[in-house]
Parts: sequence; C-alpha cells; structure tokens
Amino acid sequence: MLAGQAQFIGSARVRGRLYDFGSYPGARPEDGSIVGELFQITANGNVLAALDEYEGPEFERAVVAANSIDCWIYWYVGPDAGRLIESGDWLQR
Repeated sequence: MLAGQAQFIGSARVRGRLYDFGSYPGARPEDGSIVGELFQITANGNVLAALDEYEGPEFERAVVAANSIDCWIYWYVGPDAGRLIESGDWLQR
C-alpha cells in the first residue's frame, strides 16, 4: 500500500516487544527493542486513515521516537498473547 505514497528512510529501532501471531506481527509497548523500517509519507490524501482501517481494531496508532524523530507505530491491543520474537525483528523470527 505504501508503494508510491511513502519514501523509505531507513532501518529503525523502537522500545517495545514484538510478538508472532502467525501471518502477522504485533508490537507492544514493553521493555525491549523492536527492529523495523521507517517511511515518510509523501502522498496527499488519507494514507493514515487507510492504514488505520487496514490494521483494524486490534491495533492502535501511537507516536514513538525512532532515529531521534517522532513517528507513528501501530501497537497491538488485541486479546491474544502471541509468541514473543526474542530478536525483536519479524524477518529474523
């Protein structure tokens, strides 16, 4: 969805823990470190509204610091526990 609507800035780390829910990850604001990617939205329109809808009710958008800037993250707020990804990296699970 972000293709053509955002520019890749680079890798980033944020405070939290990452969990495996099978076909998707979920981040929680806990002690630990999460590895991810940072994008800058470049398109006009309702990109954030579309992302909110895509993520659904089990995720809540919040502001966190990454690479010394404030950015959006989607915290998992659903009821399932998931399996902790010790590395904090979805690609290294």
